[in-house]
Amino acid sequence: MRRDHWQRKIAELDPETDFEEISRIISYYEFPWDIQQSLSFALFRTYAVPSIGRLLYDTDQFTGDTQKRHDDTALVLESVLDEGMESQKGRSAVRRMNQMHGSYDISNDDMRYVLATFVVIPQRWIRDYGWRKGVEAEKVAAVRYYQRLGRLMGIKDIPADFAEFEELLDTYEDEHFAYDDKSRAVADATLNLLVSFYPRIFAKGTNLFSRALMDDHLLKAFAYKKPSRPVVWLSRASLRMRARIVRLMPPRRKPQHAIDLKRIKSYPGGFIVERLGTFPESMPEMKDESTVA
Repeated sequence: MRRDHWQRKIAELDPETDFEEISRIISYYEFPWDIQQSLSFALFRTYAVPSIGRLLYDTDQFTGDTQKRHDDTALVLESVLDEGMESQKGRSAVRRMNQMHGSYDISNDDMRYVLATFVVIPQRWIRDYGWRKGVEAEKVAAVRYYQRLGRLMGIKDIPADFAEFEELLDTYEDEHFAYDDKSRAVADATLNLLVSFYPRIFAKGTNLFSRALMDDHLLKAFAYKKPSRPVVWLSRASLRMRARIVRLMPPRRKPQHAIDLKRIKSYPGGFIVERLGTFPESMPEMKDESTVA
């Protein structure tokens, strides 16, 4: 297989209709590590919006059982992607998300912002640290994928294209990022979890490295100390060096799934998508999403 095998495959697909297949190629073959890291940072950013951070803190799930919440999020999202949003497995995963979200009073604006982080942050990560630059078809596919997912989640006024998603994300962060004790607690718990994925001897270094990848706006929102300029440069340069090494590797032949990663620890015997996540007393019953256009 040539190094550009999957790029040529993507070029044969139409992002307007084949957005799920392109998303699978990107997530499982071309940029599996990058997508996983970027989505972790995307979710992390949402905690800096106090209305989101406080809600997550009050559920006690993101501070009391951080590992399971991390695993549930990764597995629910991958279950949607695996067989597609129109499949039984995909719809079951969407229904699970809607049940959890519907248990709480979450504004449409916050839901739109979270959706925007999933569209924009992975594209920016690949732009800065990917082994190759992304192409327009991949960006369009990401937009169409999350537009469809957003509609199935009942989100209103979804942006029409990538530029609108970027504008939404940047504007929302400018207007809403602020320090909050509860948001900081959720961020600390999540950062501690990310650090725990690596040997304990590297704990301080991993924490420093993670903060070195955060922009000033995010650091300020959590009142995190900004690492020194040399540390920031070295941290980001190490990711660019990794990209150069990956560029020399052959294309991936087997998909890399979240459930296969050592950092997913909650379900060693496998999982049932309908049982992922939380089941609060306020959880509503969900109708079949198959009628959503």
